[in-house]
Amino acid sequence: MRTFILSLAILGIASIPAAAQSIGGTYTVAGTNFDGSKYDGEATITLTSDTTCTIHWETGGSTSDGICMRNDDAFSAGYAMGKEIGLVVYKVEEDGTLNGLWTIAGKNGNGTETLTPKK
Repeated sequence: MRTFILSLAILGIASIPAAAQSIGGTYTVAGTNFDGSKYDGEATITLTSDTTCTIHWETGGSTSDGICMRNDDAFSAGYAMGKEIGLVVYKVEEDGTLNGLWTIAGKNGNGTETLTPKK
């Protein structure tokens, strides 16, 4: 019985990197700014470890770069866009879509953003 439980535990641990790895790739971006105006673009997530990554956005004629991290169905990124820094927190959906809210340091409010994996 102990061998069976140990085997299940090892399988569970082995699946963690696979889940983290599935987050890497290119995504279509659809979002709203603080004022409700819409934007779109593309984001690329590049894995740097089993749980961490870098992210690059090209949206609305601008670019930004950040560091990101996944924990189960939570995915977050801190980013810099010019002189501004911000934070985005996404929920990882079963189909791989990331639904999130973002903000910029020192500003009131938030925007929304959905990243959809490109096939």
